[in-house]
Amino acid sequence: MSLLLAVDGGNSKTDVVVVDDTGVVLGHARGPGSNHQSTGLPEAMRRLGVLVDEARADAGLADADRLALAAVYVAGGDLPSELAMLNDAVTEAGWADKAIVDNDTLALLRTGTEAPDAVAVVCGAGINCVGRAADGRMVRFPALGTISGDWGGGDEIGPLALWHAARAEDGRGPATALTGAVAAHFGLASAAEVTMAAHLDPGVASRLGELAPVLFEVARSGDDVAKSVVIRQGEEVAVLAIAALRRLDLVAKPATVVLGGGVLRGKDPLLHQVIRERLASAVPLAEITVATDPPVVGAALLGLAELGGASGLRVDWKNAFAR
Repeated sequence: MSLLLAVDGGNSKTDVVVVDDTGVVLGHARGPGSNHQSTGLPEAMRRLGVLVDEARADAGLADADRLALAAVYVAGGDLPSELAMLNDAVTEAGWADKAIVDNDTLALLRTGTEAPDAVAVVCGAGINCVGRAADGRMVRFPALGTISGDWGGGDEIGPLALWHAARAEDGRGPATALTGAVAAHFGLASAAEVTMAAHLDPGVASRLGELAPVLFEVARSGDDVAKSVVIRQGEEVAVLAIAALRRLDLVAKPATVVLGGGVLRGKDPLLHQVIRERLASAVPLAEITVATDPPVVGAALLGLAELGGASGLRVDWKNAFAR
């Protein structure tokens, strides 16, 4: 029996599983994000190493038990040079006899569909997209933030909620319920106090992404300012998917659009309405699906395929994750 290590390393959390060659999850560990762009490569590898050890222990493996393959899919693996660096680091770590390393969007894509013509958009802490066509062509985006044309994700929406709250409070912007909601989230008296706290305390600044769900909640109450942000996020998700489908010549063909990441998994009604309407107008034959399984399932499936696993093999993860 061959054993596989599968990793989904995101911006906010990382899942690691040990899987046998029939798709049964034997061990699981979850920990903080492991994007080297945020933490630096040594810290990212340290975090991954801790989780690999925990997953092995959860699977009851001894030190001498070898893993056939490490299938590692991580946020921050955006450029070829970064993937080469990460591949070298994972290989040097020696977690398995062989390693494959790629961007975490590929794990989401495989989690959501086996369709040969498909794109995946992840919107969690950040935003990214990948696409593939049946003829083997792939589409990727640099996903380097503002400098590569990106907008969205919790790490952008959260600070924007404070931006709107601050402007409403000092008179530069329209009134919004975000002002009170933002202050209340941090237990402070005003948006201005939140701004000062974020400026002076890196710990508070690092928590601004927590305001993304606050903004969605305020939008659901009917607040126009918050709704405008939700609409913009929906448009960004849709335009990524449409651009990928256009580059793959799939605009007029049936294709699957997989949505994932914390912002999209929440299935906010307005957000998903915008996405559906934009896609229906531009790519009417596209079918939208929201990935409900964790992306590490896709990482495991990609790894099992690399090991020669049978087509249609499933990963039995629910019992393992519930332990």
